[in-house]
Amino acid sequence: QAKECNGVKVPIDTSKPNPNEVEFDNLYLDMNGIIHPCTHPEDKPAPKNEDEMMVAIFEYIDRIFNIVRPRRLLYMAIDGVVSAPRAKMNQQRSRRFRASKEGMEAAEEKQKIRQEILAKGGFLPPEEVKERFDSNCITPGTEFMDNLAKCLRYYIADRLNGDPGWKNLTVILSDASAPGEGEHKIMDYIRRQRAQPNHDPNTHHCLCGADADLIMLGLATHEPNFTIIREEFKPNKPKPCALCNQMGHEVKDCQGLPREKQGKHDQFADTLPVSEQEFIFIRLCVLREYLERELTMASLPFTFDFERSVDDWVFMCFFVGNDFLPHLPSLEIREGAIDRLVNIYKNVVHKTGGYLTESGFVNLQRVQMIMLAVGEVEDSIFKKRKDDDDNFKRRQKEKRKRLKRDQPSFIPGGQFSPQALGNRSSPQAISNPRQAAFEMRMHDRQNSTTSSSPNTSLTPDGSPALGGGIKRKAEDTDSEPEPEDNIRLWETGWKQRYYKNKFDVDASDEKFRRKVVQSYVEGLCWVLRYYYQGCASWNWYYPFHYAPFASDFEGIADMPSDFEKGSKPFKPLEQLMGVFPAASGNFLPPTWRKLMTDPESSIIDFYPEDFAIDLNGKKYAWQGVALLPFVDERRLRAALEEVYPDLTPEESRRNSLGGDVLFVGKHHPLCDFIVEQYKTKNTEAVDIPPELCHGIQGKLTLNDNAVLPEQTVESPVPMLRDLTQNAAVSISFKDPQFAEDFVFKATVLPGAKKPAPVLKPGDWEKTNNDGRPWRPQLGFNRDRKPVHLDQSAFRTLGHTMPRERGMPGMYPNAMPLGAYGSPYARPLMAGQQQIPKLLSNLRPQESWRGPQPLFQQTPQRTGGAAPLLAWNRMLQSPSQFQPAQYQGLGPMGYPQRPEDRMDRGRQVGKQGPTSHLVLSAFPRGCGEGVWH
Repeated sequence: QAKECNGVKVPIDTSKPNPNEVEFDNLYLDMNGIIHPCTHPEDKPAPKNEDEMMVAIFEYIDRIFNIVRPRRLLYMAIDGVVSAPRAKMNQQRSRRFRASKEGMEAAEEKQKIRQEILAKGGFLPPEEVKERFDSNCITPGTEFMDNLAKCLRYYIADRLNGDPGWKNLTVILSDASAPGEGEHKIMDYIRRQRAQPNHDPNTHHCLCGADADLIMLGLATHEPNFTIIREEFKPNKPKPCALCNQMGHEVKDCQGLPREKQGKHDQFADTLPVSEQEFIFIRLCVLREYLERELTMASLPFTFDFERSVDDWVFMCFFVGNDFLPHLPSLEIREGAIDRLVNIYKNVVHKTGGYLTESGFVNLQRVQMIMLAVGEVEDSIFKKRKDDDDNFKRRQKEKRKRLKRDQPSFIPGGQFSPQALGNRSSPQAISNPRQAAFEMRMHDRQNSTTSSSPNTSLTPDGSPALGGGIKRKAEDTDSEPEPEDNIRLWETGWKQRYYKNKFDVDASDEKFRRKVVQSYVEGLCWVLRYYYQGCASWNWYYPFHYAPFASDFEGIADMPSDFEKGSKPFKPLEQLMGVFPAASGNFLPPTWRKLMTDPESSIIDFYPEDFAIDLNGKKYAWQGVALLPFVDERRLRAALEEVYPDLTPEESRRNSLGGDVLFVGKHHPLCDFIVEQYKTKNTEAVDIPPELCHGIQGKLTLNDNAVLPEQTVESPVPMLRDLTQNAAVSISFKDPQFAEDFVFKATVLPGAKKPAPVLKPGDWEKTNNDGRPWRPQLGFNRDRKPVHLDQSAFRTLGHTMPRERGMPGMYPNAMPLGAYGSPYARPLMAGQQQIPKLLSNLRPQESWRGPQPLFQQTPQRTGGAAPLLAWNRMLQSPSQFQPAQYQGLGPMGYPQRPEDRMDRGRQVGKQGPTSHLVLSAFPRGCGEGVWH
């Protein structure tokens, strides 16, 4: 990441080799996975307005680009208008209605608790009046998404003009006006380029996004070099209470107690340590190694093909849930459903006579055999689920009792409150202890008699006692009421109860059950086609909220799996009408918005103010099923015909479909070719010369709002400057087109080289590594040498830092690397020589103390020559360390607190020549962090 020097960020030269020791060719950004984290970042305050939001998005893209550093292509894809077909729109509708409902409920609950606390005399900071950010605006067709596209065009032009890492890069922007989900637009681009004769089969792809289905989509490409980069998820991060801004409790548990002063630096008492968001790589070539080991089967009646078995594995994962279908009741991913399906698949595949899928098309006769095998164990799955749930509840109850038994019944407060070990702030001095003890006894007595509040000691006027203690609850309040389960899948008759409660039909209604199964089978075929070939139909969707049982999949072999051709997607504003609740109507034109709220509207039933959420056996509302009415496409279009004339020209433009835009800088080989198209005003689509663009193929057409050389690019964000000396150029781009019945082959391309294996034989065993926790390989190079201090550095630390017990210091008991008896001893690095005679006169038991400090030794001069000091020796020897990895760090690379760095600087300054000693411990350039 970029370093700061005197408050100025020093940009990173991304044209240099990738520090991760791997070079990527193409970087794809699923922009919706970037936009949403920028609305509520973990490592900095949330943006206050739309302009700050755009700048935050730019910075996020820069962070990803600095890590990946693509050499050929950057593809930025935003969820487009009709971000998905009807199947996806139903899921989007559910999410947005939930978000609106939960946001209003949270605000009401927060206000209610606030009033209750203030009525009891509690203390709360003034309420901040700020407009709640409606994340529903991150939906194709809104004005926000239109502004985002303008900002990204500016951002791309700015980087192409000024960043050396972008010099030869081709950039494609697929904004919200281009139909399709962001990740599927990316996959469609990869599929179509793979089918071209000029495509490099060893292209190294890197896809940025947080969705789990990106793993499946990456496997479906059958590209040997495919990596996913995503934010590292760190669960259970502490967050302050939204009412009192104190740590340690949630809003529902807030009592309105004033925060007690905690030592000298009280203003930092409740501040969380802020660290930049970290990222992880998911290497699909390593996952393929695991899958190859897992799926390889011997003695098959047909030839084993690993690529076909990967496609079958991706297909089976759809049964445990995806964006378009509910998961089967008997298959829960947290219960090992994928492992169960793989084991059944390996047992049954000998009878199927072949694989389940081929290039995105399903063999239903073989799928039926797998599903009926799952159906045979459904009853035992439900019973085991109940037993596991009961055992978990029992263990939790015993744990609560054990914790309650071990906790004190009374915790003193105020100046007698316990202090956490390792707290940086010094405890308060005790003043007037007799009076404080008397007040606590009186508060405790009053609390036990009045019992007006189970948690808080009160003063006689009813206000919370500031210096009193906190009473523990006597009753078992941790146990929450369980939602009623009317299905009882673990008891006989579960299928009848399921269909009666979920579908309101009798289980004996074979015709209805077959209709549900047929819709689900159609969904499986549609989803697999969507992943491997593109959208088979814009109109298809699963018309039920619940899935059938695996045992119902009888006779599916003869079910049709074809879809209507020539279907048309919704237009942008039509989609907004299909997915938005009435509370988000402000993103729509006024007359369209009225259709959501007017009681006389013909489609008012599409927009319920409240709706039921079926927990469906789960504990939390977000896990449940939102029972929303499905949108009738014909009724919606008929109602919108009356309000279409009310659209302004700007709204009509936003309601039209667009396409992708290609950008290059002045140094790119394709730049002159594109500029020539604008000079000749060629209105015909022309083919990209693949030799000028890293083998990329497609059609180019002139763009009405193009970025052109020597024309100013105006900044859409007031805080950013205009680009007055622009040299970048943009033009409309269209992927290579194929016949409607063309089939993209799901196979490894000829000439592709298999990556070097990463896994070792011990990686297959769960009990390897001699009982120690398994540690994954760090980085892409398994032979990478870790950076560490050498022996001289640790010897120097031995006599520059105090080692007596009880004395301050970060390493009071640490032994130097390679010293006598040190468990951290390492062999010397290649080319590194042992310094002779430094330890020869030391007794073994004193070897950790190191040699006599140089400033205590008698200087020896020979013929007027300067003494060969330690740091001179270091400067003359070749450095094996990178200085950037030590800047701003303390010994051994640990971060220092500001006061530690200042103290160490003062100490070194007083001791004079010791500063030379500190520098002598580090190779060239590495002493800067310690010196500062």
